[in-house]
Amino acid sequence: MNVLYSDILTPTDLECILSGIMSVNGKKVLHMDRNPYYGGESASITPLEDLYKRFKIPGSPPESMGRGRDWNVDLIPKFLMANGLMGLFEKRRFRKFLVYVANFDEKDPRTFEGIDPKKTTMRDVYKKFDLGQDVIDFTGHALALYRTDDYLDQPCYETINRIKLYSESLARYGKSPYLYPLYGLGELPQGFARLSAIYGGTYMLNKPIEEIIVQNGKVIGVKSEGEIARCKQLICDPSYIKDRVEKVGQVIRVICILSHPIKNTNDANSCQIIIPQNQVNRKSDIYVCMISFAHNVAAQGKYIAIVSTTVETKEPEKEIRPALELLEPIEQKFVSISDLLVPKDLGTESQIFISRTYDATTHFETTCDDIKNIYKRMTGSEFDFEEMKRKKNDIYGED
Repeated sequence: MNVLYSDILTPTDLECILSGIMSVNGKKVLHMDRNPYYGGESASITPLEDLYKRFKIPGSPPESMGRGRDWNVDLIPKFLMANGLMGLFEKRRFRKFLVYVANFDEKDPRTFEGIDPKKTTMRDVYKKFDLGQDVIDFTGHALALYRTDDYLDQPCYETINRIKLYSESLARYGKSPYLYPLYGLGELPQGFARLSAIYGGTYMLNKPIEEIIVQNGKVIGVKSEGEIARCKQLICDPSYIKDRVEKVGQVIRVICILSHPIKNTNDANSCQIIIPQNQVNRKSDIYVCMISFAHNVAAQGKYIAIVSTTVETKEPEKEIRPALELLEPIEQKFVSISDLLVPKDLGTESQIFISRTYDATTHFETTCDDIKNIYKRMTGSEFDFEEMKRKKNDIYGED
């Protein structure tokens, strides 16, 4: 029996990002994945025939879909570009509010304008600027990216910073604050896998995980095909260690293939639509994201739209009808319902750090929160991107 050793062992997709970060931090990282491809739950599926097989759609894709190899379909899209939202910025009161946000500096009380960011609720801030309900829904759910309205009665500090992040990203990249990798989201874990490899990380794909070995309450390794990879810490998604996670809900996702852009989006090749909960009498928002042949994820002239939301009833497909109606006509649908799983504990005692399954959002903010949370639990300190860049530059010099 061969024995491998690493400081940290990480299977799957979100964990690719953490493996890159930890490798830059000087940790010895081994990344094992039971799948023969990068990405795990958030993989990009190609060719199109494989997507039909995965969802048990009978037959083969019609000739109108083009070549199967021209498709790279994200199972869970997270990086999206949004267009067509600028109309709201022309409203005078909203523009005044955005100027306030842009000028806000937590280190300079003169920029607070009578607002206490640690005490004043966001609801009161909206009242101060006399913003209407539609604008509030847009600001809270499309700019600050909240999934519910709970934030309204919390101190405004975090919300203001979320809106600043959106505004600064928009200013930096022009029409959209979002980035999306060509050839699909599966390119993201590959990029971080390469980063980890540059700093000494080792990757093993198509490596079945037979057993996670725990002694005296702490992880000491993972067994695979007669080999033991010993480690001090383990990062994994819930599918690898089901007895340490619990179900907190479900998400429905529908991948839709279209031969046209979404109506009323100025024929955009990509967009994100967030239907706030208040607009459809729900507790959770409904998300629609659309990408296309322009991103090398579909055949020429084809579009991929993904609808998702948190399940609230026993008829989840009815819950997403308002979004599906925006996409008609739909050429082909692929429906999936997955469990929302979270770790039962922080992992600080066992040194097994489990990520959350992906939620219904079509942006990466909640995933980033999970990454930073795991990093803090593992290291005891907050993640500092500037420090990570300094370590990189110390080894390779300035970019």
